[in-house]
Amino acid sequence: MSIGTLLSGMSWILTSQVDSLSMLYLVYGCVGGLGTGIVYVGVVGLMVRWFPHSRGFAAGMVAAGYGMGAIVTTFPISISLKENGLEQTLWMFGILFAVVGFIASQGLKMPSENSNDVAADNSSRILQGKRHYRPTEMLKHPLFWLMFLMMAVMSTSGLMVVSQMATFAADFGITQVTVLGMAALPLAMTIDRFTNGLTRPLFGFVSDRFGRENTMFIAFALEGCAMTLWLVCKDNALLFVLLSGVVFFGWGEIFSLFPSTLTDTFGTRYATANYGWLYTAQGVGSFLGGPLAAMVYQHTGGWNLVFSMAIGADFLTAALALWVLKPWRKRFIEANQH
Repeated sequence: MSIGTLLSGMSWILTSQVDSLSMLYLVYGCVGGLGTGIVYVGVVGLMVRWFPHSRGFAAGMVAAGYGMGAIVTTFPISISLKENGLEQTLWMFGILFAVVGFIASQGLKMPSENSNDVAADNSSRILQGKRHYRPTEMLKHPLFWLMFLMMAVMSTSGLMVVSQMATFAADFGITQVTVLGMAALPLAMTIDRFTNGLTRPLFGFVSDRFGRENTMFIAFALEGCAMTLWLVCKDNALLFVLLSGVVFFGWGEIFSLFPSTLTDTFGTRYATANYGWLYTAQGVGSFLGGPLAAMVYQHTGGWNLVFSMAIGADFLTAALALWVLKPWRKRFIEANQH
């Protein structure tokens, strides 16, 4: 994670010197993406090992920090851009991110394996396996690929809508409307940031007490219902703003529920490496969601099919969580307790 923080900061510094689009892709996209991925997956992997009794909440807090962290830096960066320009802002904040991240990473440490085993043994609320699977072992099990499929589908369905929010808001006539004295679209996007951050620890907390799959069913179905109402009430600016927050509330919890479920199933010893493989499902969603929505919109000339596909994916994944993943994971853990 020390290396990851340095790569992230260095990517901003190098970006301040680029003079071509290909170099921008290389230093900001590849170097920055690699560094950020190392830090995010590393911290999540560490938290699910440290807190086996509250694994969902711990992963959710990390994901909330990742999702809401931009709120802390948005205004300082905006001010710096106006006063100092793009290049100076990039290298100033690149150095700041690298230094702060590197110092913070020195305070991290691994929990002892014995403490994790004892905690898992004493946990009575959540079914947790005792065996620790290496990534090479985990990737051979169809159960992992079911989780991968579910996370990829949820990521894709959410991004099909949220990535195109400004576009369909304009088509719905929302961008020119004010709600509570504010422009509707900026207000909706502000609310969305908070609900998308809040949902991660909240649903993680709920899953620690009522089960991972039960919580998945509620959250995924909630997003499907919210998207349905969003489409039906597309002409009402106030409902558009409020329901956008509910949609984001039902989507962001994938970043707390899936890493905790994966670690419950395949053990803690290789949790970071294992989650790194699962997190590539988010990459699949990022690759498919926005372009797929744009392509469907271009071919149909409207948003009904885009929303219908996302809604169908939400309800399908909710059903998979409750009626396929839950019994399958229970059988898997009971059969591999030693």
